Amino acid sequence: EPTPVEPAGMALFALIGLTGNLIGVALLFRARDASLNMRGAFLEVTTDTLTSVGVLIAAGVIATTGFLRADALVSIVIGLVILPRAIRLLREAVNILLEAAPTQVDLNEIRRHLLQVDHVQDVHDLHVHTVTSGLPILTAHIVLDTGCFQDGHAPQILDKLQTCLTGHFDLEHSTLQVEPSGHSDHEHPLHA
Repeated sequence: EPTPVEPAGMALFALIGLTGNLIGVALLFRARDASLNMRGAFLEVTTDTLTSVGVLIAAGVIATTGFLRADALVSIVIGLVILPRAIRLLREAVNILLEAAPTQVDLNEIRRHLLQVDHVQDVHDLHVHTVTSGLPILTAHIVLDTGCFQDGHAPQILDKLQTCLTGHFDLEHSTLQVEPSGHSDHEHPLHA
């Protein structure tokens, strides 16, 4: 036997919750894309805001029609609206945990760009992964002309490569191993 629903009490608590949640949404709105944590917090506050609106709607329906199941129906609708965002957030969290490459990264394009830098003969063992939200990490082995090591300008080539990665691909954190030609001959075959 369902307990009687007090639409006036529902509406009052929903308005109090809505006010607090709108303040939270306003505070988190600009920072919502800064990290996975901020997106999660923003999604949580947005969910609570929608819930407060849903409770207000349900209270209005109950007060005007007496239809007590309005509250449950509004809750189901809110859950269906939130589900796709929650799945996207979960997918991003799993990609970070698995250190997957960001979807917007094209390894072939990065390799092509790096090969255009003077004195670069080859790029191998190229990997890009995300260790935390918004921080892709690149690692690669860069084969340089042997002369770069003999005359000491390999560090300048390294600077050019890192500038290329930062400027063209927004990869601000990279670890590059520079090697003379022939070095890869004695590396493990899986490092190709």
